[in-house]
Amino acid sequence: MVKVAATAAVDLSVVVPVYNEEAVLGPLFTRLYPVLDALGVCYEVVLVDDGSHDRSSQLLRQQHALRPDVTRVLLLRRNVGQHRAILAGFAESLGRRVLTLDADLQNPPEEIPKLLAAMDLGHDYVGSIRQERQDPTWRKLASGAMNRLRERITGVHMTDQGCMLRAYDREIVAAVLDSQEVGTFVPALAYLYSANPTEIVVAHDERAAGLSKYPLYRLINLNFDLITGFSLAPLQLFSLAGFAIAAASFVFVFYLALRRLVVGPEAEGVFTLFGILFFLCGAILFGIGLLGEYVGRIYAQSNGRPLYLIRTQLRPRFDATGVDE
Repeated sequence: MVKVAATAAVDLSVVVPVYNEEAVLGPLFTRLYPVLDALGVCYEVVLVDDGSHDRSSQLLRQQHALRPDVTRVLLLRRNVGQHRAILAGFAESLGRRVLTLDADLQNPPEEIPKLLAAMDLGHDYVGSIRQERQDPTWRKLASGAMNRLRERITGVHMTDQGCMLRAYDREIVAAVLDSQEVGTFVPALAYLYSANPTEIVVAHDERAAGLSKYPLYRLINLNFDLITGFSLAPLQLFSLAGFAIAAASFVFVFYLALRRLVVGPEAEGVFTLFGILFFLCGAILFGIGLLGEYVGRIYAQSNGRPLYLIRTQLRPRFDATGVDE
């Protein structure tokens, strides 16, 4: 549950999911904390280690020892994925406003004041669009195509769905946590609950160090989750396509029957029939796979398993409850 009663003392929570990022954590801390100190507000940094196998958790502990006044560290028992790690950070954060930031420094921490300025204008959700995106060409093209497809299917308007530098009002965070969805895309879910969303343009840099945690397969899987989690349109479109194919097949079979009666037996059209058969088989297999995506979501949701388990929590000094092991 969300700690709503305690949020009055903390103006801003910055949630940073971390997974095998030991090479970049030092530069991240060096740049992030001065930016937040300069804001002149009461803040906390919520660092969520998503089951890293390198020295990331050790570095997070060290950072808590250096800045125990404003640092909260969550060490999850196992890797559960970026969005579940963010949900863990949301659940433990106390800020009136909550901001998410990737650890890889592709979104500079110096852009944080821009998002807060947009919230000062009355927006309860602030998304971001990467300016001059520093990614491989194939990744830009694939991301652009999926953005357009996702927006048409789901109705969720996010110009740049891959940018995690985003700001949320506490009420939006509470609504996202109350959803308890197993496979969810946090920015899209927050957009659905927002009354006055907006987007701003932010700088984008090359990854400071380490490797991307989203190879091609994970990107495809993420977009499947996003589309099937927010719309029934794929199933409905496939149903319409199935009806159209069935109608066309009936007409074609009727035509072949008439032709056999008029012309007689023919062998020349065998390969045409094979081509049609392969097409129909491919369409059927695609439909079964699509249906499987939805059934899989139902199966995962019905299990009722916890989205994440916290192994250790190091709390800020202002939180008198101390350390949980």
